[in-house]
Amino acid sequence: MSNITGNIKSIRDIMRKDTGVDGDAQRISQMVWMLFLKIFSDKEEEWEITIKGFKSPIPDEYKWQNWAADDEGLTGAALMNFVDTKLFPTLKEIDRSINPQAKIIRSVFENTYNYMKNGTLFRQVVNVINEIDFNSDDRHLFNDIYETILKELQSAGSSGEYYTPRAVTQFMVDIINPQLTDTVLDPACGTGGFLTCTIDHKKKLIQNGKQENKMQTTIRGIEKKPLPHLLCTTNLMLHGFDLPAVQRGNYLSKPYGDWSADNKVDIILTNPPFGGVEEDGTETNFPAKFRTKETADLFLALILKLLKDGGRCAVVLPDGTLFGEGVKTRIKKELMEKCNLHTIVRLPNGVFNPYTGIKTNVLFFDKGTPTKDIWYFEHPYPNGVKSYNKGKPINIKEFDLEKAWWSKREENQYAWKVSAEEIARRGYNLDVKNPHQEEDAKILSKDDILKQLLETQERIANILEELK
Repeated sequence: MSNITGNIKSIRDIMRKDTGVDGDAQRISQMVWMLFLKIFSDKEEEWEITIKGFKSPIPDEYKWQNWAADDEGLTGAALMNFVDTKLFPTLKEIDRSINPQAKIIRSVFENTYNYMKNGTLFRQVVNVINEIDFNSDDRHLFNDIYETILKELQSAGSSGEYYTPRAVTQFMVDIINPQLTDTVLDPACGTGGFLTCTIDHKKKLIQNGKQENKMQTTIRGIEKKPLPHLLCTTNLMLHGFDLPAVQRGNYLSKPYGDWSADNKVDIILTNPPFGGVEEDGTETNFPAKFRTKETADLFLALILKLLKDGGRCAVVLPDGTLFGEGVKTRIKKELMEKCNLHTIVRLPNGVFNPYTGIKTNVLFFDKGTPTKDIWYFEHPYPNGVKSYNKGKPINIKEFDLEKAWWSKREENQYAWKVSAEEIARRGYNLDVKNPHQEEDAKILSKDDILKQLLETQERIANILEELK
């Protein structure tokens, strides 16, 4: 059994002594770029065998094995001087045109910083990292460490776009069932949960090396924040990716009309940030009817644009999108006219704990034919569970209920069907309650009161927007 968990704990403890590292978020960023360089070094050994004519984009002096691998090598002030004045400037300016791997390095280091100030502590961290061999079985164990790092991001005050529970991601990928040649995009990919889950799914279908290489060209992601982008790139490399699959950037900042047929994809799997507000001017990239600063709404409008005809999508959205009015109504109307919104899985409270208590839903739709009926499925808690938490998250086995029902749909205590005409009569309010569950009309739950307040707030915001 690898001691990789102990390695990561040692790194954490050493970094806490360094005065330059201010808080958990910086510590995690520091740890990940250092792990990335070690992983890249180990991957290069592999690429020299598997990629014909492979040439490292990193000059010899700056390769991990030439400055970091000797545990009695550079240390103290000399090490920090090398890292700050030579290593980082070189990696930030690497020529992208050398090869695809140069693009990976450049994209990672353009917005990455060295926070550590103490060269002796830095050397101690390097020596611990050198104990991990990412060409061995350690790489599989790293997935668990990786999730530990993600969970630490929450305690660092980072928001919930970093992490979708693995069970929800797995369920969405299983249902969408990407095939080898399907192009798959996550336009707000965070740390790459949907992409790596898709890769694992597709790898089961691969029969030869040619298919493996082709598969690597079908995965696409984009992430605007440096730290999740760095985590995602590292994660993809550990999943055997030799090519850059994830861009740094923001798809919302590109004018809606500039997306061409070449940009369209077969599948979109995503959990866009909700509750977020885009910077001023972003909404002007969208047609007037879709203009809003609400991030999740803009992403839903963008998804409609980026899916090919016949394309499939699974997207996580909050209750607010389902019952919201104004721009939300117009986007939902467009969705139902251009796509078959065939299923909404209503997730219970606590699925996204501890990031947010907001209730969420997974919408499944296919582009190219209008919606006739929407099936709803209310995901129940397992017996004896009243909510999920960090210690007891939602489990993939729970989704066996939906999977068994999926292909032979019938109404039951969890499932019901609503016609598109009924939804239109409701003003495109998709927040349809389960008719099979008795509701206590007299006593409103805390969630119902909060929902009513949110609805009122939404209406006020829409009125203010129209007045403006």
